[in-house]
Amino acid sequence: MNILVIDDEDLFRESIGTALRRRGFDTLEAGNGRMGAELARRHQPDLVLCDVNMEQMNGYQTLESLRREPATATIPFILMTGVGDTAAMRKGMDLGADDYLPKPFTAPQLYSAIDARLKQREVLRQNAEKKLDDLRASL
Repeated sequence: MNILVIDDEDLFRESIGTALRRRGFDTLEAGNGRMGAELARRHQPDLVLCDVNMEQMNGYQTLESLRREPATATIPFILMTGVGDTAAMRKGMDLGADDYLPKPFTAPQLYSAIDARLKQREVLRQNAEKKLDDLRASL
């Protein structure tokens, strides 16, 4: 499993990458949304963790960019933010975020959010495969 971490705070991004690698994930890292969106398009990660407040391209813009393209539209996307107000969270969810992680968070909270999104993605994949198999059988 490959996870893309997008955050402009180097130490925070590297800490998340280290925690994910300890858990057995491969990671890609980007210091801004523009670079992160490009890495997502090129590498098709299994999940994206993205900070909201960044220069050049914030997390909402990164999310919108990836949701507009068929190749990246279904990649699970978790927004991370130090701003925990309901309106900001609602905006992210309205744009298609799959989850929110308020900063600071613990490694177990990070793992729990990732596990939930990856399990959900697997269920959706299995359902799509079953529908395709059923369609083939009916032809």
